[in-house]
Amino acid sequence: MNTFENSLSRDLTCALAATLITAVMGLSFLSSTAVAPGSHGAVHTVAVQPQHGWFGQPEPAVLVD
Repeated sequence: MNTFENSLSRDLTCALAATLITAVMGLSFLSSTAVAPGSHGAVHTVAVQPQHGWFGQPEPAVLVD
């Protein structure tokens, strides 16, 4: 193979790989955002972490001079 054919082959291989990666990432994004938040699509269990008493402040902070 000459240099031109070698370069063309490498470029086409990289372009095909980039297209495949982009398609897989796009399809995974579409499948993960297919159902709106709060609505129920297929049955999925979601682990919910309870809020602890120390999470956030129970009342607004008071600035003292």
